[in-house]
Amino acid sequence: MNTNNNVYTVIYTSIVVVIVAAVLAFVAAKLGPAQDANAKAETLRQMMSAAGIKPTEELYATGNADILQLYADNIEEAYTIGLDGEKNGELGTAKDNIQLVDKLKPQNKAIKAGGEATLPVYIFKGGKVVIPVYGAGLWGPVWGYIALEPDCRTIAGAYFDHEGETPGLGAKIKDEPWFREKFVGKTVEWGDTPAFRLEKNAEATGAANAVDAISGATMTSKGLNEALNVWFKAYEKSLGIGAFFHMLEEHASETTPNAEEE
Repeated sequence: MNTNNNVYTVIYTSIVVVIVAAVLAFVAAKLGPAQDANAKAETLRQMMSAAGIKPTEELYATGNADILQLYADNIEEAYTIGLDGEKNGELGTAKDNIQLVDKLKPQNKAIKAGGEATLPVYIFKGGKVVIPVYGAGLWGPVWGYIALEPDCRTIAGAYFDHEGETPGLGAKIKDEPWFREKFVGKTVEWGDTPAFRLEKNAEATGAANAVDAISGATMTSKGLNEALNVWFKAYEKSLGIGAFFHMLEEHASETTPNAEEE
């Protein structure tokens, strides 16, 4: 066969492409389950870090199998809601059947388009409620998990991550524990616009729903601020109602005299 003609080149190239494609498909099939398991364990670590189940360092020192068990031992209920605030699905919580909504980009698009969203709600023992947030940073997506106290208004903890923010600047949303700790004890002001503020000198106002942005990371801070408010708005009809009734109960307890006063 003449190895210098075009027919030989086309046939040879086609064979090489087919072989390489077959090898890549085989490797992907073999590695896929392990990659999925790692991704699930990572999501669970982030959620449980926000909920304060264990310190973040301990969670990342724990193997995947033990992370699954830890989640199963501490989760009370997990389900999904739509933008109308109504429950539209259940999520498995047993160790061998843990179900998550960890593909947040499609849900972010659905929220912004007002379409059919499937938004997860994770309720841990003790009543803490964990919800995700997702948005665009400077170089790629930013996301995280917010844990709310049982009143569905007070922030109990937070965890944030990113795909490619600048080390030492935007990457601080993940790398610096002090940034996450700023959120603890702050409140989500359901019904307000914005429900939460992450911006320069925000804390100087004394607002309970404000945290200072990271100095030198303007675009990352703006992206995370938008992500928080877009997703808080999406959960408002469900969790905001819980916060409203909690405030009513507080008001009633403050205005009702006790037996000694009577």
